[in-house]
Amino acid sequence: MSQNEKKTPTLTVLPPSKEEEKKSSATLVCLATGGFPSGWKLGWKVGGCSPSSGLSNSLEVLGTDGRYSWSSTLSLSADQWRKAGSVSCEASLSGQSPVTQTLDPDHCSE
Repeated sequence: MSQNEKKTPTLTVLPPSKEEEKKSSATLVCLATGGFPSGWKLGWKVGGCSPSSGLSNSLEVLGTDGRYSWSSTLSLSADQWRKAGSVSCEASLSGQSPVTQTLDPDHCSE
């Protein structure tokens, strides 16, 4: 892999656990793996809007393959999570088309 080659990270969005929803909070995690170069920004959309709080992004980790992985955590109240309709995580890098992964809460609840 040449150093100039840009690699789009693969996004995985993990929904909150059932136990957590019972405690009236919901934490979602977006894992981005295999991105290159570093500097991809992770952002969230909740029901189409960017949340203004509850975000925390991890530091980038450089893997043995020379690509970067990192994660972002979004904390919502259970109420916000239920009303969200859809939650998506987006990775963007200047000059690149962003990558989006959407989690639809409807299919996660019994």
